[in-house]
Amino acid sequence: MLTVIGEALVDVVQRSSGIQAHVGGSPLNVAVGLARLDHPVQFIGRYGRDAYGESVAAHLKSSSVLLPLGPDELPTSVATALIDDDGAASYTFDLAWELPGLADRLPFMLQGSTLLHTGSIATMLAPGAAEVLAAVEHAHPSATISFDPNCRPSIITDADYARHQAEKFVTLADVVKASDEDLEWLYPGVDPLESARRWLSLGGSEGPAMVVVTRGAAGPWAVNAAGEAHVPAPSVKVADTVGAGDSFMAALLSGVVDLGLNGAQNRKELRELSAGSLRELLGHAAAAAAVTVSRAGANPPTRAELNRMELGPESAGLTSN
Repeated sequence: MLTVIGEALVDVVQRSSGIQAHVGGSPLNVAVGLARLDHPVQFIGRYGRDAYGESVAAHLKSSSVLLPLGPDELPTSVATALIDDDGAASYTFDLAWELPGLADRLPFMLQGSTLLHTGSIATMLAPGAAEVLAAVEHAHPSATISFDPNCRPSIITDADYARHQAEKFVTLADVVKASDEDLEWLYPGVDPLESARRWLSLGGSEGPAMVVVTRGAAGPWAVNAAGEAHVPAPSVKVADTVGAGDSFMAALLSGVVDLGLNGAQNRKELRELSAGSLRELLGHAAAAAAVTVSRAGANPPTRAELNRMELGPESAGLTSN
């Protein structure tokens, strides 16, 4: 069982052509992405007893994601995304993030989990961020930990605080993914790749096995003990970029699981991954992101769609630029 803990949102997407609502939230998108890649996954997060909350639950269940927590009495969180003519998204948020009583239920909820992923708002916004950190600490002795800061400066405006929070999770994580924009905001004036190299050293022998940096059209880059790797981004016609990083993250983790490297007992082997295998993981994840950017909203690929994309955009039915 794979576990994702974090926020669920409804993305209200505003375009020049009109307004649409999509279920989203970075951790939720990763959970859906993993499930569509045929992994058993549960999502630990909150949503309200309202129409948006019903949409969240229905969306997760439609992809066979398990929901151990039911709705609560707070409103479902909403993110409003404004899509510009180039397909890029900017966000504003109305959020409630807390998981009261989670600590008492963690031993049962995380029993049998071989991987725990978290990130984004869930790891930054109080009071829930402390509960998420406790969950990661609880899971660390038995599960692979993955983290994506997916920074939201419009919500967490204090970069010093965000950097401190991110480094707490990086130190505990085995697999870390960040965008170049995340790293530029967290470490102003520092080359994002240099920041990633520094993150690889956090935690010593218990720190990350790999740190991956997504760079949009420049293609993803990664560093691990074996060296550095880069692959080009597939060339596709972009509908929008909503959820692309989350699809990338899901496929990256799926690749780790497919290699049989999930679970704390495989930490040493994961840290010893070859540069060639790291490059293959990047290519797999980049293909998933390419499928997602080719269509509207946070809509990660199924395993069949990803397999077709890995044969080339034409095989996937996507139009190249």
